[in-house]
Amino acid sequence: MQLVAGSERIDGGHADPVKGRVLWAPAKSLWLGFMTLSAAIGGPLLFSWSAFVLFLATTAITLCAGHSVGMHRRLIHGSFKCPIWLEYGLVYLGVLVGMAGPLGMIRVHDLRDWAQRQPDCHGYFGHRSSFLVDAWRQLHCELVLDRPPVFRLEPRLTRDKVYAWMERTWMWQQLPWALMFFVLGGWSWVVWGVCARVAVSVTGHWLVGHYAHREGPQTYIVQGASVQGHDVVIAGLISMGESWHNNHHAFPGSARLGLHAGQVDLGWLLIKGFQHLGLAWDIVTPEHLPFRPALKQVSAEGRGCTLGRRLAMLK
Repeated sequence: MQLVAGSERIDGGHADPVKGRVLWAPAKSLWLGFMTLSAAIGGPLLFSWSAFVLFLATTAITLCAGHSVGMHRRLIHGSFKCPIWLEYGLVYLGVLVGMAGPLGMIRVHDLRDWAQRQPDCHGYFGHRSSFLVDAWRQLHCELVLDRPPVFRLEPRLTRDKVYAWMERTWMWQQLPWALMFFVLGGWSWVVWGVCARVAVSVTGHWLVGHYAHREGPQTYIVQGASVQGHDVVIAGLISMGESWHNNHHAFPGSARLGLHAGQVDLGWLLIKGFQHLGLAWDIVTPEHLPFRPALKQVSAEGRGCTLGRRLAMLK
């Protein structure tokens, strides 16, 4: 089983994860600002129950199948394998979330992961600013390191014309859906099915990340890492399992994020559904991952789990 890890794409060399400048990112800021303003003004004025149901359904599909399973667990971490047509479809749904193209998502994710695993890093990577300042920085700005690491995509991605197309056109991918929603339900469906969905999804992604790197329950710590992960219990269901972030910091290559009793993980259930249909295989869970000497268990949440080797690793 070949596992793609973000650290394999990053060459730290003489890079410095601490020194850098947080600068306004015009395209990112104007994109989210337009979606948020359109949703805030048009949402109440054009509300209909059918549009609201469309918002709920499209948000759930794009976040779960797209961002969580397609972008995060398959493309970024390679935590399971599937037919290429299914991978393209899942990642395309992730593009529709409205955060970035597939290659841009990999770059931002891997840079953040690399920095968080260092003994120290810029506060931007650890969400160390106050709530409102962090919201502005994460949603409307970008960090430019003085000495960034070298980022190298694996050859299969650098040569992939489908992902290159998604990367070039990721903002424009909302347009055909907006046109279809307009034909089917008018401006109400456009505002709720596109603008509100993008605004809530992107802002919600930041909100979970803000708390997942600051406070909350922990079962594990990664010794020597400047940023630790925390579980955001209240968001377990609506984040599709992504808010079990302490587990993810402990076992980043695992396709399963909700490891303990009561940790609902809809993304994992979807992957198991694909497996049942013969569409997913080589699924990685913690017992498949290499030993991490720095990983230590700090609470008893893992007891009683079936992941025996995982517990043995932590002794």
